[in-house]
Amino acid sequence: MTVERHRVLPGTYCDSVLLMRLQVALEKEPGVTTAAAVMATPANREILEQSALWSDEFAAHRPDDLLIVVRAEGEAAAAQALERADTLLRQRSAARGTGRRFHSLERALAEHPDASWVALSIPGAHAAAVARQALMADRHVFLYSDNVSLDDEISLKTLAGERGRLLLGPDCGSAILGGRGFGFANRVERGPVGLIGASGTGLQTVCCRLDDLGVGVSQMIGTGGRDLSAAVGGRTTRQALALLAQDPETEVIALVSKPPAAPVAAGILGAAAGIGKPVVAGFVGGGASQRLGQIELAGSLEETAVRAAHWVGQKAGVHPSRGSGVLAGYFAGGTLALETALALARWLDPLHTNLGIGRAIDPAAPEPSQHRLIDLGDDAFTLGRPHPMIDDTYRLARLRQAADDPATGSLVVDVVLGDGAQADPTGELAPLLGQLGQRATDRGRDLGIGVLLVGSRDDPQDREAQRRRLAETGAQVFTTVGELVAWIAGRHLGPVPPSDHTPVDASALAAAPVIHLGLDSFAESLTGQGTEVVAVDWRPPAGGNPRLASILERMKRG
Repeated sequence: MTVERHRVLPGTYCDSVLLMRLQVALEKEPGVTTAAAVMATPANREILEQSALWSDEFAAHRPDDLLIVVRAEGEAAAAQALERADTLLRQRSAARGTGRRFHSLERALAEHPDASWVALSIPGAHAAAVARQALMADRHVFLYSDNVSLDDEISLKTLAGERGRLLLGPDCGSAILGGRGFGFANRVERGPVGLIGASGTGLQTVCCRLDDLGVGVSQMIGTGGRDLSAAVGGRTTRQALALLAQDPETEVIALVSKPPAAPVAAGILGAAAGIGKPVVAGFVGGGASQRLGQIELAGSLEETAVRAAHWVGQKAGVHPSRGSGVLAGYFAGGTLALETALALARWLDPLHTNLGIGRAIDPAAPEPSQHRLIDLGDDAFTLGRPHPMIDDTYRLARLRQAADDPATGSLVVDVVLGDGAQADPTGELAPLLGQLGQRATDRGRDLGIGVLLVGSRDDPQDREAQRRRLAETGAQVFTTVGELVAWIAGRHLGPVPPSDHTPVDASALAAAPVIHLGLDSFAESLTGQGTEVVAVDWRPPAGGNPRLASILERMKRG
């Protein structure tokens, strides 16, 4: 005969991992057909009702009460399963140790002023308030909790920046700080590569590959998956870059993320270019590999690790010179324009084009005084006029107009040689570029001029003579799109906004103990690494009543 039995443990809060393990263990007991181990919350009532395990007498219990329900083939099997639950809970209490446990974060903070980190893996509905309390007490926060609102994330990261503290997360799965692994972390050697990432498993993959290559990790800073979104703006990533730039243990920095929002990527790469250390940006799925001085873009996790390892021990290279203003590019070759624009879209935002990427340009409208790259060989520009590879008159007029705009910092053109092209394509172009460059200099402006020259040694226009004439004007002449893009990005990365956060002291990251609230498994992991853990027995405030908890939180804020 099938029976249902239950046990209620008032005020016994258990984390989700423990509840899952407890339920799995009960369902493996002989004679048990169904089991549930849940907190008595309204959401869990729905789960029990769907499993036909709900009893009306449960309605009287508080959200911080533990409910254990079993359906078994007979009284003996049910009783044995409930006894098994008691045993597992006793074992959990024993595993948590005999050291002092605090019932409030406030008390733990007061008695452990040397603790630099508070690690949180509590339900997201309550995590923001606890994280704010820790930051106000000038502690760094490892925030594994998910389901924290975007507004709360922005608010917490702003507060962290103001107080010179790190807020890693929410939904931060992995970090290595001062040699200690937080969350899901791997045991790797200490070394010269600092990792920053919005991807937990991505960070783990890169740090393990570095370890296989014989290269250790100084710090591994998880930021939470939304950090490089347009809304959050890379707040923690910027802090981490500044921190690792000053960290004497870090020689090379690697960034790991899915492709970030375009304006955020441009800002992060701009900041990276100014920190004085090599940076490998592994924006997975973000396109082909690319290098600009000490900044490299890697297309995969494997490549990120290999390139970072390659930089170890090398002296810092020369920073690209920074220009000012915006890019104005005018191409005759559509494919050359497209390849250039695709590469630049990773560095510059916004980028206006008529190539189907970036922001669309209306050929009939005035050009925007922002970064732009235009294919003048497109049908919209050749209607009623010759193609620019045959006659450059229209492009020359656009160059004059762009050069007269004080916002323009760089002019870029392509010159394509070969049969059918102009007999002397730089005959008018080179003198004009020289005049425009000199006029800008006379006016105290830094106007960079870049030319992509495409041709063979035997072309009738004499490639070397064309190159020499262009170079004599002061223009930078390139023969590949990659070289041109690197030059453009070097002039226009950023601009790097002034720091809006107080510097973080890297030397304090390793301070012990760690104050821990949440998943027992994370606390046990830290303890297993030899880290002293101060445990706080967190329970939902106001007995788990969300409305009352909200009122209490507002009262605390004053």
